[in-house]
Amino acid sequence: MSEDLQSLLERINRDGVEKARAEAAKIVADAKAEAAKIVKEAQALAAATKAESERVAEDNAERAAETIRQSARDTLRKVEDSVTELLKKLLAENVDRALANEKTLTEIASKVVVEFATTGDVEVAAAGKFASALKAALASKPSIKVVTDETLGTGFSVKLDGGRVEHSFKGDVLAEELSRRLRPELAKLVRG
Repeated sequence: MSEDLQSLLERINRDGVEKARAEAAKIVADAKAEAAKIVKEAQALAAATKAESERVAEDNAERAAETIRQSARDTLRKVEDSVTELLKKLLAENVDRALANEKTLTEIASKVVVEFATTGDVEVAAAGKFASALKAALASKPSIKVVTDETLGTGFSVKLDGGRVEHSFKGDVLAEELSRRLRPELAKLVRG
């Protein structure tokens, strides 16, 4: 009997070892499969994260480029506006200086007023000494009336058609008109 028992024990031992080995192999195979699945999911997640990061980076680069372009346009506009304001100020100063010269202003005004006088009666308004000089220069033109208007400062104004049409040749008006005409050329210079 002891032989039978020995043989039975050996068979039980062999069956147990084989069963343990089979279970261990299955556990190892399952663990490898689970590890492969985890690695595959991690790689997919890494690829998705990388793609999203690249998309976000492209979006950020695009927004940054647009911000730079907008800043460049804003800077250019500010430079253009600053130069335009400086030009307007210089024009105003130079026009006022030119209009302050009684002889020059009398010559300019006489020519302008005589041109307007071809359409009918004209009234010219000017300040102080300039009004007197203009009256003397235009004394031979009966259709031109020269009046004194101290509110004009530099320059003069011309009224036609019984006062319904008025043209102003004051310093600030002339400087603004010159500035308006020069602005497109200035913009071309600033923008290159």
